[in-house]
Formats: sequence, structure tokens, C-alpha cells
Amino acid sequence: MATLELHPDRLLPAEPAVRSVARRLYAEVAALPVVSPHGHVDPVLLAEDRPYPDPAALFISGDHYVTRLLHAAGADLAVLGVGQSGPAPDPRAAWRIFCEGWHLLAGTATRAWLEAELVELFDVHERPEAANADRLYDHIAGQLDDAAHRPRALYHRMGIEVLATTDDPASDLAAHAALEADPTWTGRIVPTWRPDRYVRVRRRGWTDALAELGTAADVDTSTYDGYLDALRRRRDHFRAKGATASDHGHLDPGSARLAPEDAAAIFKRACAGDASEGDATAFRRHMVGEMARMARDDGLVMALHTGVARDHHPPSAARFGPDTGHDIPVANEFTRHLQPLLSDVGDDARFRLVLFTVDESTFSRELAPLAGFYPSVYLGAPWWFLDAPDALARFRAAVTETAGFSRSAGFVDDTRALCSVRARHDVARRVDCGYLARLVAEHRLAEDEAARIATDLAGEAGRRVFRL
Repeated sequence: MATLELHPDRLLPAEPAVRSVARRLYAEVAALPVVSPHGHVDPVLLAEDRPYPDPAALFISGDHYVTRLLHAAGADLAVLGVGQSGPAPDPRAAWRIFCEGWHLLAGTATRAWLEAELVELFDVHERPEAANADRLYDHIAGQLDDAAHRPRALYHRMGIEVLATTDDPASDLAAHAALEADPTWTGRIVPTWRPDRYVRVRRRGWTDALAELGTAADVDTSTYDGYLDALRRRRDHFRAKGATASDHGHLDPGSARLAPEDAAAIFKRACAGDASEGDATAFRRHMVGEMARMARDDGLVMALHTGVARDHHPPSAARFGPDTGHDIPVANEFTRHLQPLLSDVGDDARFRLVLFTVDESTFSRELAPLAGFYPSVYLGAPWWFLDAPDALARFRAAVTETAGFSRSAGFVDDTRALCSVRARHDVARRVDCGYLARLVAEHRLAEDEAARIATDLAGEAGRRVFRL
């Protein structure tokens, strides 16, 4: 069998003179704790600390990066466990498909993360393939009941300092409360307020969601004013439970505000089921502006993730539900879309906006210039389809000459897979050290400055920008 080993210089520049600098910079940041200001790990995992049921549940079923490519090669998403509330129907069968398709991941960021997880966390030293699939399954499965491979132990083994989850505004945050009350828990998990479900007025189930919001906030949400009051109350509740940020994921970053009476009229039509597509778009963009004002007033950092067409394959959405791995990026535009919001609160010291995109054509054209002028605007790390090594390097090259390093919000892993958190941050640290090493080798930056910047990007930037 082919061996699976981690080269100590992986992802560092190939040029010997630059690599030697990169090695020294990486040595400064390799062991630093992980600060994760945005992600999707289920806090119930840590609250209950139950063993993972099987290797497929750990590495495949909930990881869209893996299931997308396997599906593209012909795998049935149902066999992989996509959309299941529990384990895959036959986790060993799913694992065999994964091992047989290991070659499909060659050159991807997913491969880099998985290799680190398998070697460092589960002592796997064989490259997965059809012939060893069952043996690797048994090897990993045999470790899942060990104390060292429970979710809490993995959290600490990976050196995570703080982990932000993404939560519905109506959530009772019971898992967060359980962790806070547990004297045996020594980590830090903070919730993040994610209101998308409540601003998409034509989405199926919106009126039911509105009722849930009202119940959670103890407010009548049948009126527009009551709706706004409920949102504010839930923001206050999240802040009291440790939240420092809100997260907003939309097709575009539109922020044009409506007159209050026009917003109220659309809200009324939406409650009656009569809102048009134009109404829905206008209301969603209006609410982005409204929530920026809320963020200015209460201090929650506003993270805006845009540019993804959700559930691009209707048959898969109907069969497996939303957010099951068939989302596709679209082009985005920020300069005009964000002007209403930034004209309103962009110069306010209390407001903070972190911008994320999957359209890298905007890095140097729009995002860097915006962050290079507005004191409230910070550059979110490349995410989702751009969180790969080469894309991370292109991001640094595209934005640094305009916005420098100080406008960076650090790295976010954006993952549902707990075991991948450290691996994703490690990839970002190696890429940043490589970029900084090139600046040092070209005599554009002193090495002590580069070391300071690398350390900041590896953790302090996330703490500072996300007010952690």
C-alpha cells in the first residue's frame, strides 16, 4: 500500500531561499492556539460528548467538500448519508466509496485537510484506496470509543481556544448553556446570530419561522414593528450568552433601505403570502441595512457572506433538503450594493463589517479598496470554494498592496467537521508564511515584521476584529 505521510514543508514555497524564511516564520505560529470566529460545528457534539458513531459520519456524510466530488463521479448522495439525521444507511459502504474515490481529491484543499486529520488524529499511514478500505474503517472505528477521540478531547488536542457556532435567532442555545454550566468543560464556545431564515419572505416556511421568532422573543411578530423588536431582543439574548457577531448569507450584498412605510407594506403582503420576487429582494436588502444599524447600536460584528446560489439542483434539494452540497458561486458586486449601508454607518466607530465572497475577481477591484478606506470594513478570509492554498495565496497578493495586513479579519474555517478545524487553520498559516517569506526574500519586509504579522494573522486578528 502507498504510504500517507505529512511532509514538514508542505505548502511552503519551493524556492530554497524563500522556503528557509517560511520555515522560520511557520515555526513561530505552528503551535499557536486556534481562534475560530466563524464555523458550523454543532455545539451539541461538545455538550453531549458522545463518541462519533462511525468513520463515515466523521469524514463523509456531513462534509459537502467530500460528497460533492464523489457525487460528480457518480456516487448516490443517499448512500453517502447526505440529508440523514443519523448515520449513513450502510456506513461501511459509504466509506468504501470514499476510499475508492480518494484519487478524486488529488490537488484539492479537502485532500490537504483530510490527510492531516487522518495522520495526526487517527494515526493512519496508508493512502486510502479500494484494497484497504475495510482495514482503515476498522482501524478508525476502533479508536472512536477511546477518550482521546471524543469531541471534547479532539477540541483540546487541536488546541482550539475559542470556537464560534452559527445559530438560529430563535434557538434556546441549550447546548451552549449546558457547556457553560458544566464544571468539567474548559473550552470556550460562543454562539453567532444568523437571521437569514427570517428575512427571506418568499421562502417556504417563512410565516412559521416568524411565529417561532415571536415565541422566542415573547413579542407579537404579526406587525413589522413587532418583527423588528423581536429581532433586537434576540440579538440582546445572544449577546448575553456570549455572542460577539452576527452572520448573514445572501445572494448579493445589497443594502438599499426602504422607507419604513414601504417596508411595512411588503411585510404585510408577505404575511398574507402575496409578496412578489421583487418585494422579497427589496425587503432582504432593506433588512441588511437595518441590521447594520442594529450592529452599530449593540456592537455585534456583522459578517456578510455573499455570492452563492443555494440549492442549485432542485431534485437534490427535494430529496435531501436544503444546504446538502449543491450550492454554486455566482458573480458579485460590492461597491454600489454596499454604498447605502456604508453611507449610513460605515464611518461609525461602533460598527464593524467583515466581508466574505466566493468571487475572487472582487478582491483587488472592490474589497481591498473598501477596506482600505472605511474604518468599519474588514476583509474576511477566502471561504468555501476559495479556502484552498492557491486561492488563499491569490487573496493575499490581491488585497495586500491596497489594504495591507491590518484590514484582515484573520482566518475562518467555516466548517461543520470538528476534526478539520486545526487542519484548515494550519493550511492558512502555511500559506501566509509563504507569502510573507517572499516579501522578506525580496527585501520588501524585515523578517521580524513578517513574524509579527504572521502571528497576528494566525490568531490575534480574529480576536480583535470579531471582538473575542
